[in-house]
Amino acid sequence: MQGAARPRPASNGMNSELKYYLRAGKAGDLTDPKERRIYRALEMLPGFLGWGTLIAVVFLSWAKPVWIAVFIIAFDVYWLAKTVYLSFHLRSSFKKMRENQSVNWLEKLAGEKDKDWRKIYHLIIFPMYNESFAVVKQSFDRLVQSNYPLNRFIVVLSQEERARLGPEGESVSETGRLIEREFGDKFFRFLLTVHPQDIAGELAGKGSNETLAAKEAVEKIINPLEIASENVLVSVFDVDTNVPADFFGRLTHAFLTCEKPLRSSFQPIPFFTNNIWEAPALARTIAFSATFWHMMQQERPEKHTTFSSHSMCLKPLVEIGFWQTNIVSEDSRIFWQCFLFYDGDWRTVSLNYPVSMDANVAPTFLGTVKSIYKQQRRWAWGAENIPYALFGFWKDSKTFKKITSRTKLFWAFHKIEGFHSWATNALIIFMLGWLPLILGGTAFNVSVLSYNLPKITRILMAAAMIGLVSSAALSIILLPSRPVQYGRRKFVWMVLQWILLPLIIIVFGSFPALDAQSRLMLGRYMGFWVTPKHRKRDANIRMHTNNTNKTII
Repeated sequence: MQGAARPRPASNGMNSELKYYLRAGKAGDLTDPKERRIYRALEMLPGFLGWGTLIAVVFLSWAKPVWIAVFIIAFDVYWLAKTVYLSFHLRSSFKKMRENQSVNWLEKLAGEKDKDWRKIYHLIIFPMYNESFAVVKQSFDRLVQSNYPLNRFIVVLSQEERARLGPEGESVSETGRLIEREFGDKFFRFLLTVHPQDIAGELAGKGSNETLAAKEAVEKIINPLEIASENVLVSVFDVDTNVPADFFGRLTHAFLTCEKPLRSSFQPIPFFTNNIWEAPALARTIAFSATFWHMMQQERPEKHTTFSSHSMCLKPLVEIGFWQTNIVSEDSRIFWQCFLFYDGDWRTVSLNYPVSMDANVAPTFLGTVKSIYKQQRRWAWGAENIPYALFGFWKDSKTFKKITSRTKLFWAFHKIEGFHSWATNALIIFMLGWLPLILGGTAFNVSVLSYNLPKITRILMAAAMIGLVSSAALSIILLPSRPVQYGRRKFVWMVLQWILLPLIIIVFGSFPALDAQSRLMLGRYMGFWVTPKHRKRDANIRMHTNNTNKTII
């Protein structure tokens, strides 16, 4: 075992006031009336900017059609330039990912003579709601195929007490016991936890679940065995996450060789491809679009925050008090907790390495449409981090003065612009761009600008849509092996599905983003919606339940 150092409270001089506001989930969690009003105003900001922009475009299309026509042309040029810019990032990320996948990371770790990788433990947490046994088992099957020594894995399957049955009528607690029976002895330690329901001050969701799991692992395993917290890497995975064999070698190498391992999060690329072949075209296009976005983000580390599956060292995780238990977007909030707690000295290290999860698929097409919209709205609810970060910047300027003004302005602009673009860009480009022709009146409609506006717009959008071709090609390359039940003609639909993209980025991009930001603006706070995991029944992994027994066939 490692040395006697144990996780302990922060000793960096942070006072109780800072810790107090770092745990706020919404304006109402603050006790000071002035602070509560400021936080509430910041919560209203994303929705106000989004709706304000759209209303201004409509109004000015009537009042100042020439202005808006010029703005739309300039905006289309900006969109084209941004598309080209991001496409270069996508290709660069793809190239780096392929290079990393070709590396034997254990051999590379062995070549780091001044780095003792064998001392590193991995605390791996799978928060579980009511996912089927087949889904959970597949994730554990992939985990035990890791090239990294399994005797350095501490694995926690954290169930929810409020979940009773899985989608196939399976007992959730029975799923946990079966996983423990089959896999419990394959790791250094295995822990099965149950997160209680209705805990005061908690929001039922992933953050509260994984926080309890991490605390129990520290209390029951890491502290009693005197494993140094700075030698433990914590990875949180959705329970449908399949990790490649070399993932933990890549993660360990990044941790040991990065500039500030105790001030960094580590982010893989989420591939939503586990069930991609059985997903409808709508779900496939959205799944690949999300993957491509996160691949681009890997190439912009200065703007990169955590999402879904992520890793970090246990020592800072303990010091900040683990993930917040009163919010929805704990996966991205953990970045901001660390960023503010450590005075801006926090970054996300891109692993340029994939993990795979399920595409959002329901048993019926209509169910899939509803499920995708709800998932996109939950992701867009990440706008709750805007008031959190801005309020933290304000408190720092007022009290601590540790984070530079330049850093605050950079992050403030980046976060606001990102969520504002999410809610408005597609609507401006594909819907509102024609409003000056409709509302501009006779004087505008007989002008040269009016005549050329649709032509210029079509040319610029056609140029931007060239990116669809490369997206279609890359999606084919990234597809997992074709199951035998699908013919080669399936590849044709995998290409043609990309014609849906303009509709998708409006209906499943702008609309759910506006929905989420409007709820935040109005104080209608969202709860955590669990994305159902649906796959066609695996004939080899089925659980049959009756009144007398439960067996795996």
